[in-house]
Amino acid sequence: MKTILNVIWLVLCGFWMAVGYAIAGVICFVLIITIPFGRAAFRMANYALWPFGRTLVDRRGAGAASVLGNIIWIVVAGWWLAIGHLVTGLALCVTIIGIPLGVANFKLIPVSLVPLGKEIVPVP
Repeated sequence: MKTILNVIWLVLCGFWMAVGYAIAGVICFVLIITIPFGRAAFRMANYALWPFGRTLVDRRGAGAASVLGNIIWIVVAGWWLAIGHLVTGLALCVTIIGIPLGVANFKLIPVSLVPLGKEIVPVP
């Protein structure tokens, strides 16, 4: 079932979201000081591409630098990304077939708010 949902997700919105996150990651890598944000953007692109059957957990060993980076991220981009995922998720939940896709958008809200110090793991 998760493969079918991932394929529908990929066709309808996952590909474009992943491309957007990847472009942001490339921009962050060009501006050398923002490379940690670029790595987080590529991690979000990976998760946005194929979200069903995977989840995000806190990475062990993520310390004060991750917290400081997340505060900066929230102020600069996190709120806008979270609002975008919320609005898209609500719009997808209007139809019955879009409810699982809306829920997947809601799963992307935490990582769009605080991407540093997270890792993607398969759901047991």
